[in-house]
Amino acid sequence: MKFVELSGKTLGKILSDDELSADDLVSAGVRDHTICRINQQGDIEVRRQGGWDVIGGLLGDFSERLKHETGLDWS
Repeated sequence: MKFVELSGKTLGKILSDDELSADDLVSAGVRDHTICRINQQGDIEVRRQGGWDVIGGLLGDFSERLKHETGLDWS
């Protein structure tokens, strides 16, 4: 499966109003330097000590928002 990795801070920048809120990110343990990744289906995962946890998902044109904010493509 392909992903784009990003920080929690960058994740907060790409979220739209109908997705996770800032409070949702904090509740999930996402901070500015938290390592996150998003797959091509829009699932948001957060790096934990023992692996990855899915905390939600992105909707709509997330692929373009993600590429615009990070400059990265799926890998």
